[in-house]
Amino acid sequence: MSATEPLALGLVTILVMAATNYLMRAGGFWLMAHVPLTVRVRRMLAALPGSIVAATVLPIVAKSGPAAFVALAATAAVMVVARNEFLAVVAGVLAAALMRSAGI
Repeated sequence: MSATEPLALGLVTILVMAATNYLMRAGGFWLMAHVPLTVRVRRMLAALPGSIVAATVLPIVAKSGPAAFVALAATAAVMVVARNEFLAVVAGVLAAALMRSAGI
């Protein structure tokens, strides 16, 4: 095995991953071009971002324990009251930091 073989293999791996990523994204656009946008489909697409966030955040909160739950609750509360994403993130980070500093 020469010194350039791992470099070449890494480059090929990156190119294959980039091509796969592009094809998956382009395939989604191509597929949706063939789906009629009924009221039901529009509702599903409107709910999709929230579903993705929930599917990403909730397992992390479940694994991280009470500090993460309190941080999520603080974030949600500030978002409902202030409707400001920046303030909500700050509240969540502060809540998590306070919980962690308290040993929870």
